Amino acid sequence: MTNNILVVDDKKSVLSALQLLLEQEFKEVITLSNPNQIPATLSNKNIDVILLDMNFTAGINSGNEGIYWLNEIKKTDPTIEVVMFTAYGDVELTVKALRQGACDFVLKPWKNEKLLATLQTACKLRKSNLKLQELSHRENSLIKELNREQKILIGTSKPMLKIKQLIRKVANTDANILLTGENGTGKGVIAREIHNQSLRKNELMVTVDVGSIPDTLIESELFGHKKGAFTDAIEDTTGKFLLAHNGTLFLDEIGNIPTTLQAKLLLAIQNRAITPIGLNTPISFNIRLISATNSKIEQLVETNKFREDLLYRLNTIHIEIPPLRERTEDIELLSNFFLNKYANKYNKPSMKMGVMAIKKLQKYHWPGNVRELEHSIEKAVILGASNTISPDDFFFKNISSSKTETPITLEEMEKQLIYTVLEKHDGNFSAAAQQLGITRQTLYNKMKKYDL
Repeated sequence: MTNNILVVDDKKSVLSALQLLLEQEFKEVITLSNPNQIPATLSNKNIDVILLDMNFTAGINSGNEGIYWLNEIKKTDPTIEVVMFTAYGDVELTVKALRQGACDFVLKPWKNEKLLATLQTACKLRKSNLKLQELSHRENSLIKELNREQKILIGTSKPMLKIKQLIRKVANTDANILLTGENGTGKGVIAREIHNQSLRKNELMVTVDVGSIPDTLIESELFGHKKGAFTDAIEDTTGKFLLAHNGTLFLDEIGNIPTTLQAKLLLAIQNRAITPIGLNTPISFNIRLISATNSKIEQLVETNKFREDLLYRLNTIHIEIPPLRERTEDIELLSNFFLNKYANKYNKPSMKMGVMAIKKLQKYHWPGNVRELEHSIEKAVILGASNTISPDDFFFKNISSSKTETPITLEEMEKQLIYTVLEKHDGNFSAAAQQLGITRQTLYNKMKKYDL
């Protein structure tokens, strides 16, 4: 007895009989003999189910009055379930009512057991409707929250203005985009900007860091799997292609995708459909695909480490992101942005950048690009002794020049070795991991540890 029911019928005797029958089954039973009172009742009462007569005017049995009020109810609240009630049984009328949104149809004179069973089913449907509505609202809120990432495309240098102009041209298309550039140049920020300017901006942008996923799990991560498809598949899993349906899928470090999976990825992009592991039926998807790599992907094609036909599918539009050392005009803007971000985070709102500190930052070559600049600013905010950040708050060590020096610790030796091997293989994780004798996942974790 948690549901409220509204009964609308022009006959007082019918209302009285139904009041007695239903008051034992419902929390509140509201009766109306005049359908014109329905809007006011819905605005003042929380109604779950309505038992609605089809005819109210004497001598008219077309059912059009009931259909009219059914439509009005659904306009007010589509989650309310409506059961139609009439003395005139007509198949065509029944079908029409169901098509307009009624959940069932009961003939007069009614049988108590059948009527109660019908209304109980309607209550269950109402509960499901409210749950789906709640989930829909939560999903929309979650999408907005996830898409609200604090990643802002900053820069007024000529290279960045050119990229911004290109983004404006391609954002509203569904063309596949390939972003290339060194580590830390902001490929993820560019991808987010493209999504935010696209027609899919109110949908989800799903990011897959291909380099961080073990080879054996990439297919499952991208395409999903069914329960029992392999040893550890204890439940159904939705792949990222389907998770990004109607939104944007961003495949970061695409140059590190195993050659064994490249053919399946190509087929998925061509057919706009994927087949989860353990399933034989393809499932269609609708996404905007953005890929990124710091590898020299043309060289990977030449050495047969990356399929040429897959590259053609990925780079309908190619955006090369310049390293920070080629757009030093943006360093002051970026520095002040990161300073504001971390000054607020660490409760030091009065901090500011000194002029000489900016000049020092502009002279540095930034092998780690914007990511290294951000980390440097954060460290300066944390350790800064005064409200003005000075040149002494920054200490830079050139990794490439230190290769000829003798490392002092095992960690420094490991860091130098990883850097050298990655440089040799142009940032290709798989090739570097193979030479180092470790998994790509381990290599990725070590790179994060050493901020490479």
